[in-house]
Amino acid sequence: MFSLDQLRLAREVLDRCRQQRLALVTAESCTGGLVAACLTAIPGSSAVFTTGFVTYSNAAKTAQLGVDPSLLAAEGAVTEAVSRAMAEGAVSRAGAAVAVGITGISGPGGGSPSKPVGLVHIAAARAGRTTIHQQCLFSGDRHAVRMRTVEAALALISRQLV
Repeated sequence: MFSLDQLRLAREVLDRCRQQRLALVTAESCTGGLVAACLTAIPGSSAVFTTGFVTYSNAAKTAQLGVDPSLLAAEGAVTEAVSRAMAEGAVSRAGAAVAVGITGISGPGGGSPSKPVGLVHIAAARAGRTTIHQQCLFSGDRHAVRMRTVEAALALISRQLV
């Protein structure tokens, strides 16, 4: 299911968390839990991975992660601000040290000129550090967008762990 590169990145993230004694969580929308699945495909992941939030709807983002409903109403779900709020909310709500927040448009529908299919916002939060963000625009079908997002999310978490 996952590529060798994705599994290598997942192993790297888990190893860094283990070495630094950091708990890790995910907050996913367009990936529907694929980042959590990739992380937990690695034996021993339970030493650092504590939980994953799949918050597909705006209501779930608000209820589970504390994303401000006025932010969602003003900007929509697929924004840098929402990805940051998701990651920071996951750290806060799960009591973890590190989290990734992912929101995007996987397609094939749902895009617009300002937010096309393949647009993804990823944020990696770490307690005591500034949350980092990456905007991606992936091409391909729904599966390709989601799988490329998994790899990009793991790489961003890895950057937050340096």
